[in-house]
Formats: sequence, C-alpha cells, structure tokens
Amino acid sequence: MDSEQPVCPACGQPVEWVVRRHKTLGAWVPVWAQGPCRNPECEKYPEHETEAGPAPRSSDRTGATQAEPVRKDTT
Repeated sequence: MDSEQPVCPACGQPVEWVVRRHKTLGAWVPVWAQGPCRNPECEKYPEHETEAGPAPRSSDRTGATQAEPVRKDTT
C-alpha cells in the first residue's frame, strides 16, 4: 500500500483509505481504495452524489442483472 495519503480529485482535500472486497478465484480478497470526500463544499461530497443518483455498484457496471427472489407457490 502507498505511504502517501490519497486526495480528492475534485478539491485536493485528503481522504481516507477504505477496504472494499473483490472476488478472485472464488475467494474474497481485500482491496484498498480511496474513500469519499468529506469536504461539504466539494462536488464529490456524498450528499451531492445522492442528488444526481448513487454511483453504480461494481456488479451493475458489468451488465449483470439482479436475480429476483424465489417465491414458493402456496397453492
């Protein structure tokens, strides 16, 4: 992992590292990524993103569809 602290690409403020996970060969492995910007005046601030809609999840970007829950027939 880098020893440098990541910065927001929009405003240049330091941001935290967050752990996400990625499935590789059937096992979940940790992936360190840049966290959200906490500057309320920044365009990348989470409140601003909710107005435009949330960012797509990684599974949504691959074109995979969400499976619907299985319903049991009660008859």
